[in-house]
Amino acid sequence: MGTLWFGIVAVMVAAYVVLDGFDLGAGSLHLSIGKTDEERRTVIRAIGPVWDGNEVWLLAAGGTLYFAFPQLYASAFSGFYLPLMMVLWLLMLRAIGIEFRSHLQSHVWRAFFDGIFGLSSILLCIFFGAALGNVIRGVPLRQDGYFFEPLWTNWRVGAENGILDWYTVMCGVVALITLTIHGAHYLAVKTEGELQRRARFVSALLWPLVVVQTGISLILTLWIRPELLTNYNKLKIGYLIPVIVVASVAMMWNRRAKGDDKGAFLASSVYIIFMLVGAVYALYPTVLPASTNPSYSLTIANSITSDYGLRVGLVWWSIGIVIAVGYFVFIFRMFKGKVNLEEGGEYGH
Repeated sequence: MGTLWFGIVAVMVAAYVVLDGFDLGAGSLHLSIGKTDEERRTVIRAIGPVWDGNEVWLLAAGGTLYFAFPQLYASAFSGFYLPLMMVLWLLMLRAIGIEFRSHLQSHVWRAFFDGIFGLSSILLCIFFGAALGNVIRGVPLRQDGYFFEPLWTNWRVGAENGILDWYTVMCGVVALITLTIHGAHYLAVKTEGELQRRARFVSALLWPLVVVQTGISLILTLWIRPELLTNYNKLKIGYLIPVIVVASVAMMWNRRAKGDDKGAFLASSVYIIFMLVGAVYALYPTVLPASTNPSYSLTIANSITSDYGLRVGLVWWSIGIVIAVGYFVFIFRMFKGKVNLEEGGEYGH
């Protein structure tokens, strides 16, 4: 049952990264890809009907974590208190940037909130990547299962880490590039004309960086934590994961070269999913590794809630996920096709 809930949390996190990832990527491109007010309105209209719904997956993943792994939730949320507050403010600022930009017909007003929207999207990509880097690298857990990390220490990877060091910053940059190209693929699907051409150009520009970052991040991750290969060596089928990652990178290039924007978007989605799957596969059954002493690490066994609670929760979670998936299918089908500013609506006016 613990492994099942470990998988459920992983799936919900992956769903959040793929879904909210494309609108975070679109937000990161907002200031550079949109040259006029109309083009920036188009970018916002492209994500307008879905961006807030996409963020529900983050709340749902956090709630599921709280229910299934209360010790992990308590430890992580206390140790990461400072960056969590930063992420909360960035999420609020991003929403303010979207919602407030059209309240006044003023160039200064719109430019200000466009800046807030774009900058908060970029910083969220970096912070989420750094958060994953912290989990992979390990945190300074004590014997009681708790820890505290300052924002940074000496920028080195060691036993007493800061939230930011050279490795987690690298992970933040990897996340920024990955989500930006993902957002570019989405905008290429949803727009046309000059905006679509620029989105395709960004995809072509970033693709070599994706290739380089995939190789470098893998090498550096195994350098600081070679034990992450243990599960792969125990069960060789795991080596299919990096094969799929490489294939998805190649497919991004192939689909873009052939003008298949939907195919490129699906390829970047697969890339994101299997990069996360690779990390989860390597960490299992650890949910939060300790950089201080491996015996202090939080695992499925020492952080899971009661078996009875998990069985009852599975019933309600199943009902909830069916409703949520049905809602998302409905929304994405309802707003499929290219963005049209003439249709009216809340976003982009």
